[in-house]
Amino acid sequence: MNGIIGVVALLILLTLGVPIGVAMGVVGFVGLTLLIGFEPALIKSGVVLFETVMKYELGVLPLFLLMAHFCFAAGASRDFFDAAARWIGHRRGGLALASVAGCAGFGAISGSSLATAATIGLVGLPEMRRRGYSDALATGAIAAGGTLGSLIPPSGALIVFGILAEQSIGTLFTAAIIPGITQALFYMVTIVLLCRWRPSIGPATEKATWQERRAALLRVIDLAVLILLVIGGIALGWFTPTEAASIGAVGALLLCARRKQLTFDSLRNALAETLRTAGMIYVVIVGALIFSVFMSVTGLADQVASVMNSLGGGQLTAVIVMTVLLLLLGSVLDGLALMLLTTPILMPIIVQLGLSPIWFGVYLVRTMEIGFVHPPIGMNLYVIQGIAKDVPLARIFKGVVPFLAADFAHLALLIAVPQVVLFLPQWLGS
Repeated sequence: MNGIIGVVALLILLTLGVPIGVAMGVVGFVGLTLLIGFEPALIKSGVVLFETVMKYELGVLPLFLLMAHFCFAAGASRDFFDAAARWIGHRRGGLALASVAGCAGFGAISGSSLATAATIGLVGLPEMRRRGYSDALATGAIAAGGTLGSLIPPSGALIVFGILAEQSIGTLFTAAIIPGITQALFYMVTIVLLCRWRPSIGPATEKATWQERRAALLRVIDLAVLILLVIGGIALGWFTPTEAASIGAVGALLLCARRKQLTFDSLRNALAETLRTAGMIYVVIVGALIFSVFMSVTGLADQVASVMNSLGGGQLTAVIVMTVLLLLLGSVLDGLALMLLTTPILMPIIVQLGLSPIWFGVYLVRTMEIGFVHPPIGMNLYVIQGIAKDVPLARIFKGVVPFLAADFAHLALLIAVPQVVLFLPQWLGS
């Protein structure tokens, strides 16, 4: 009962607009005070704070953020979209396909769904609308494609999950590679089918010359090499995630200088944004860990596990129940709040069921991503509406529906075939 009261109190605070990290920390600390006393709660919270801040693994977060901001300054978003558009933009729905490809490429830098949707949206939306694309297809493709930023490594969501669940961030990154690629392919197949059904929504455009294609490709080679070095180095065990993030940050700095985009203002903005975002995420992680301690003291996870066991049906039934619960919560909570709230409750159940915590991390982020495009919260939808202010929100909701169907099909694949997630880490011995 204490655990349920704590969850309800947290949801009330979130509804009132209290920041997620502060809300979780306050509920966790107050709950611990009521259960074990003020002094033990204060000591335990202090230990969590200092242990978290001193974690070597947490250094990966600001370094990847710094890498992302240097790549922003270097014009990565426009270059990724432009390269894809030059090669496949002339086909039916080609610019929508290019938007998804651009989101995948940029997601490998940004690690954020919202940042990916916003930056590719600023580049891709005006181009598609100028070429006569349906507003629903244009906005839906970028809103859905933006979610790739949360899954494709280096993913901020996977870093946060790895810290909360005490799992290897490098293994999580490796496990997310194949699901990230298949997710992008599912979106592309959706676009092809939509444009075959209704060709007018994504008309073919003029074909770029081979010279234009080569020039566009050359502009992203340095970015692609940096991404492959960072992600490939982690997957192959050449670097730890923190070492890879350091290489990525320095490489992005040099890349920005090589492209003559490194100015005092761009350097100051990159550092300031990195510190601001990292500080916010640190508060979130500390608050979530204090809340997690409170959840373990209440025994809520054991109670939920016993309820699931009483349903019968084994692992599959439990995962289906979790999926329904996560999708329902995802319709009223933003993605990060969903992860932080459910990880302390569901992680012990996953261990009891004998399921892989690495699989669960990728599955949880994938479910969380659906919340980014799931009405009524769907933060990516509002980001896109902010870019295309003359497009009604209802049309954006309509445009994302086929991509939601692709999301559900992809999530079902991850549940039915866990090896989609686990094959690469096992093969590479991560």
